[in-house]
Amino acid sequence: MLWSKRLQILSFSAIALVGTPLLAACTLTPVYSGRLAENPNLELAFAAPTSRLDQVVIQELALRFGKSPTAPVATVSTSASGTTLVDTVTANPNKTYEVTVTATLTIEQNNDPKAKPLVLTRRATANYQTGAQILNDQSAYTEASERAAKSAAESLRLAILATLTR
Repeated sequence: MLWSKRLQILSFSAIALVGTPLLAACTLTPVYSGRLAENPNLELAFAAPTSRLDQVVIQELALRFGKSPTAPVATVSTSASGTTLVDTVTANPNKTYEVTVTATLTIEQNNDPKAKPLVLTRRATANYQTGAQILNDQSAYTEASERAAKSAAESLRLAILATLTR
């Protein structure tokens, strides 16, 4: 028993001695500050939205990326479609649906007309339930569409960071 206690103390001490310098060498760099924040590739100018879902995606992306008059123009287009998840007939009037939002972001380089635009497309889904009330059903569809649009915007944000910071 005494030997196992000493072995535990010795192994913990060894881990602490070896692990401390290794952890001290690690650094975490925030994405939106320091060197990456000064990256002009991360500045975008967003075109005006044409729908509510476009507006949701643009608002999510505009919070993260800087704006500049010379920044590339980013255009967002979204589409939403809903499907029934359960097709069985039951006495319960509530039905579960799934809405899928597809968001496409096109970034055009305004200083180089020969450059190909960068096109990123992401898809996200959200579930909602309907019942016997039409207003409630429409509100549930709208809320689920906006949740899916926010998820698609987050996925687009990560794709932009992965593409433009190389």
